[in-house]
Amino acid sequence: MFNWYPVWHRNALVWRTMAIPSLLGNFGEPFLYLLALGYGLGSFVGEVNGMSYATFLAAGIVCASAMNTASFECMYSAFTRMKVQLTWDAMLATPLSLPDILIGEIIWAGTKALISSAAILIVAALMGLVDGWTALLVLPIVFLLGCCFGAMALVVTSLAPGYDFFLYYFTLVVTPMFLLSGTFFPLDGAAPWVQTGASLLPLTHGVDLVRPLMTGTEINGLWLHLAVPLAYGMISNVIALRLMQRRLLV
Repeated sequence: MFNWYPVWHRNALVWRTMAIPSLLGNFGEPFLYLLALGYGLGSFVGEVNGMSYATFLAAGIVCASAMNTASFECMYSAFTRMKVQLTWDAMLATPLSLPDILIGEIIWAGTKALISSAAILIVAALMGLVDGWTALLVLPIVFLLGCCFGAMALVVTSLAPGYDFFLYYFTLVVTPMFLLSGTFFPLDGAAPWVQTGASLLPLTHGVDLVRPLMTGTEINGLWLHLAVPLAYGMISNVIALRLMQRRLLV
């Protein structure tokens, strides 16, 4: 059993000192996105899949926020703790093991994703973009997405010589996934190769789960949508552990 809680608790205590500006950003940014893109651009787009564009967009932003928040946390913040502050070295001098630290970082990334996405969900509900209490089931899903993207980001962190290295991941992986996972437009009308590629991305499956829950429509392929981000997270965790062992313990 992993002893991840001390790592999670340490990160939570540090975050608490900056909680107010962090929460203001979590509420303010999605409000501006939904206002500018949802209502501004939406007035030109009209309805998408039988719903307003703002409603369609809200679910995509909830999932994208989980991805961005967890990726940032397990790259820039985790790298700072590992390389600059040497926090991980101090932890390894205690009974904590490297798997404890990595699991703690991944669960903390899932927690940050949950906080960020919950704020967007509240904003969307206040703007009338959420249909019913089933939207609360979005919360465990964004936690799963946060853990998945946190584990993927740790793989990159294990290879990073410096902060600039993370730009490759954001440019080549995060941004294309953000644009091609059904966040801004339905994939039904896209080219077949785009649809096939998008179906391999964990964010696509997160959006396909969250959008029906926020709009009160039926979910198709529930277990597949849960299995894909779970598989990405577990495989990435194993890879990150191997690479971190080589970097920190050998």
